[in-house]
Amino acid sequence: MPSRSSNPGGASRVRRRALLGTVVLVVLVALAGLAAYLTRDSRTPAKPAPPQPSSSPSSSSAPSPSGPPTVTPRPRALPVPPRTTEPISFGKAAAAALWSYDTRAYSQAELRRALRAWLTAEVKYADAASVDRGIPSAVLWKEMAANGQFATATVNEGHFPNAFTRALQEDPGAITTAYIYAVTVSGKQTIAWKGSPAGGAESRSTTLAVQCRPNQPCTLAGVMPSVAP
Repeated sequence: MPSRSSNPGGASRVRRRALLGTVVLVVLVALAGLAAYLTRDSRTPAKPAPPQPSSSPSSSSAPSPSGPPTVTPRPRALPVPPRTTEPISFGKAAAAALWSYDTRAYSQAELRRALRAWLTAEVKYADAASVDRGIPSAVLWKEMAANGQFATATVNEGHFPNAFTRALQEDPGAITTAYIYAVTVSGKQTIAWKGSPAGGAESRSTTLAVQCRPNQPCTLAGVMPSVAP
């Protein structure tokens, strides 16, 4: 959880978050009228260039959003990032990892470390705090573990948000600063616990910032505060 002004690292985290928000959202705001989306999270951008696939995002680098549902290969395994250069494929895998956990198999700290391993090594673009927010707190995890609670995820679909695609069409070169793609994923999370193996399920959706530099495996830059359609 972020520290306050007494911690010099807190300021750098705030700047990093603002930079990530800028890279992923400035194009959306400028070209698709998503100012309200950005303001809701108060991630005011600073200066960098916005994201989008290069000249042929939807056709070459972007996998098809259709296809059979993807089921996360857990419980009982910590999430390992796939080696793929396709932002939508990576985004779907990241969403499944974020929506899954198993308190019977590992600790909250182990899951936190595993999910942070998905982040880009480019510190100025890595928003670790946005990933941490999706993990149950240590106190809550302890209570969940007492009940043997675990969650699995089914990913049904992933796509570039409409505004993101329109922005790229307007300025195909905008992606080349950071190669960060906005990817919206939808699916279902199923939670079960001792005495209730069937558990309950609910629909989930999220927009992720995925970095896919040319000829390098994709990594996660962060989780957006709101879902972009």
